[in-house]
Amino acid sequence: MTKKKLALSVLNLVSVREGQSTKETIQHMVDLAQYTETLGYERYWIAEHHNINGTISSATSMLINHTLEQTKTIRVGSGGVMLPNHFPLVVAEQFGTLETIHPNRVDLGVGRAPGADPHTGNSLRRALLNGADTFQDDIAELLRYFGPEEKQGEIKAYPAVNTKVPLYILGSSTSSAKLAAKLGLPYSFAGHFPNNEMGVALATYRNEFQPSEYLDKPYVIIALNVIAAESTEEAHYELTTMQQMYLYAIRNQIQPLQPPVTSMDDLWSPMEKQYVDSMFGLTLIGDKDALIPQLQLFQEHFQVDELMATSYLYDFKKQKNSFKLLKEAVDAL
Repeated sequence: MTKKKLALSVLNLVSVREGQSTKETIQHMVDLAQYTETLGYERYWIAEHHNINGTISSATSMLINHTLEQTKTIRVGSGGVMLPNHFPLVVAEQFGTLETIHPNRVDLGVGRAPGADPHTGNSLRRALLNGADTFQDDIAELLRYFGPEEKQGEIKAYPAVNTKVPLYILGSSTSSAKLAAKLGLPYSFAGHFPNNEMGVALATYRNEFQPSEYLDKPYVIIALNVIAAESTEEAHYELTTMQQMYLYAIRNQIQPLQPPVTSMDDLWSPMEKQYVDSMFGLTLIGDKDALIPQLQLFQEHFQVDELMATSYLYDFKKQKNSFKLLKEAVDAL
């Protein structure tokens, strides 16, 4: 089997660290984009979340534009825009404007999940949908808005017309895989969440893929967690920041990212530990030499085109180093 060259990208939820201001968090978001651009990362996606203490990626398109303005070559986009929260016309106008300002550097990843609790979702105008699932129709509408003038209807999403903003379907199930395959669009699977459907979803996408004007063959991106450090022992120490994040989430005490701790045993009960462990999706952890066999095993199983890494580290310099070590490990494959 021919070994695929693995592209690397970044997923950023724009998490606030304990003791850090929101302005500093946004600056770190930009700094990380600039740094991973120098390392040769393919794209930098920002995720939409609402009403979550310590996560400030709610105004996603504004953060994308801010990042585009301060980078040069890396593609920047949404990972993703949660379509139940938005009217497609508004999304098309925003991303068509981004593409006009920053040509050939904008991605639109879209998801079906709300990225918010039900009450927040209603405040985001989801109540207007009356619970209807309009995901496929919304995507078709977006593709039309980004298409040629002659295919537009009475309403046109200027300046999106003919910008051909690339659209990616995000998901974590076979239903999203089937839709991406049916429409001939690239598929990004949320492997950083616990999920047993990834293998089936990827096989479904590849087997059912229908070539389109947008894509001639399947293209798979997998998002996963990466904690890389100078030693595997240090990486497991840094992992406690993410463990604390999930611990406080299950307690409904969501807060900014916490510094790592020597031991989690003083913070959680055995039952909480078991539950937190179950919340982890695919996670690469260790020093560079430890990452290489993990990456090899990952590719043997899934043969993906692109790996999109998210990394919850409290120390920003160590977070940057984690992405550096990951790039070195991938280059060594």
